[in-house]
Amino acid sequence: MSDRLPVGKLEMDYLGQVLARYTQVNERVVVGAAVGEDATVIDFGDRYLVAKTDPITFATEEIGWYAVNVNANDVAATGAVPRWFLATLLLPAGSADRAMVEGIFSQLSDACRQLGVSLCGGHTEITYGLARPIVVGQMLGEVARDRLVTTAGAQVGDDIILTKGIAIEATSIIAWEKAGELASRYPADFIDRCQDFLHQPGISVVREAQIATAQARVHAMHDPTEGGLAMGLRELAQAAEVGLLVHRERIEVLPETILLCSDYGLDPLGIIASGSLLIVLSPKDSGRVIEKLAEAGVEAAVIGQVVAREEGLKLITGGVARDLPYFERDEIARLFE
Repeated sequence: MSDRLPVGKLEMDYLGQVLARYTQVNERVVVGAAVGEDATVIDFGDRYLVAKTDPITFATEEIGWYAVNVNANDVAATGAVPRWFLATLLLPAGSADRAMVEGIFSQLSDACRQLGVSLCGGHTEITYGLARPIVVGQMLGEVARDRLVTTAGAQVGDDIILTKGIAIEATSIIAWEKAGELASRYPADFIDRCQDFLHQPGISVVREAQIATAQARVHAMHDPTEGGLAMGLRELAQAAEVGLLVHRERIEVLPETILLCSDYGLDPLGIIASGSLLIVLSPKDSGRVIEKLAEAGVEAAVIGQVVAREEGLKLITGGVARDLPYFERDEIARLFE
């Protein structure tokens, strides 16, 4: 068998082995590198520093906006407030020009300004061998010691809330990357609306994370990104060493997403999903959190429950429970083949 790896994240078990072999922590590392934990947490005395880094590799349109928001999402999912952002811009030799540089920096600046984040450092270079720009972001935030939320905090009996719906980010990417093909099948206003999913419903989950943590003691939060909702749920379960029971009919998939995924034969459960937030908390608190999210214009619903690990990861469809789908790579990768 070939040792060559497919496009996308490393397979979870292999990633866990690599992290166990090569990462180190000291007494100030509260949350270190682990499957399912998307940010590291470091003890700074009266508060915790939360640090996150993530690249943007699939999207090219508004890549700076993506970079800020996906990194801010993971910081916010710990209960922290995003504060400072650094960016490494790798631009393709032969096609990079001043307009590209100015455009990406403008996007970074606008996104940071909207979140109240300082763009305070990074690195920019023209790089040989790239077909498209890549932006690697690093977001730093802070949280009070008693307000930290981790992916590993899910408890048996908890409700699982999903905000907005799934594959919001994927819908925007498909509409941008395949705009020429789609123009022959859909009206311009439909394509424009799908492209604008980046902003409306939007890929940021900072606001809903802050609403949830202000209303209840949240046990865990996780924003499903690469690998979609299915892999986000798996990461949550692995981090907390629990099982999950999820109801397919309760998972919101917007009509535009259904159409575009159907066109390209992509499964919405396994496609890149920034814009959704998984909130895990006691059933006594879930109704209040959903109500407050609704008041802020954010749709949310309980899609399942946390169960004992030995019960496994189950997706109930039409009353029949089957194993939660597993995706070796994000479905969006098939769009670029």
